[in-house]
Amino acid sequence: MAIHLDPESLQFALLHGELELKGQFMLGSNYTFLVEVRHNGQTIQAVYKPQRGERPLWDFPEESLAGREVAAYLVSRALGWDLVPFTVLRDGPFGPGSLQQYIEYDPQYHYFNFSESDRQRLRPTALFDLLANNADRKGSHVLVDETGHIWLIDHGVCFHEEDKLRTVIWDFAGEAIPADLLTALAALPPALSGTSGLRAELGRYLSPGEIAALQKRAEKLLAKPVFPHPPRDRRAYPYPPI
Repeated sequence: MAIHLDPESLQFALLHGELELKGQFMLGSNYTFLVEVRHNGQTIQAVYKPQRGERPLWDFPEESLAGREVAAYLVSRALGWDLVPFTVLRDGPFGPGSLQQYIEYDPQYHYFNFSESDRQRLRPTALFDLLANNADRKGSHVLVDETGHIWLIDHGVCFHEEDKLRTVIWDFAGEAIPADLLTALAALPPALSGTSGLRAELGRYLSPGEIAALQKRAEKLLAKPVFPHPPRDRRAYPYPPI
């Protein structure tokens, strides 16, 4: 049964609670573990991805994926979209890594068999992936919890300076980005322009060039507020797609 804590208590527990390994997720390229976090007499499930378990990639710096998971949470929080579960970077049984709130969901229900009404709720997801430059949005990385809330996971290969977007969600190509999403998006470039606040937080996990590229992507979307079509000059879909 899921334990519901207020945001401040949940983040404090993830940062300071005692971790116990409970199992390993076998699918995926990098080491990923289910852990229990014990804090103040409560036990919370979380997903732990140690940096030392990351498979080296030719186009991303080594041991940087865990930090990108945290950066995705910070951007989601700044936009007010509540898409990415609470995520922190902390020490664990196998060293530093990302620790993310575990979401209860039905793994048999995913993008490829979503109802039409749930697919229509994915515009914030599509826009978030454009911003984050997500290189691996598989169909199983979009979760619907027991309340119907949509959550996004697995953001280790995001925020590259070069265009890397690979996603299964091209449903809205050519459509105008809704006004409410643009209102939230408009607050992002100013938040990335200074030396404190969101920019300072992201600076712990992303390079200055990656933060500048994020800001430019936001500005470009505001200048031309249309969901793009898949590119034809490179691979636009992840493999495998689910």
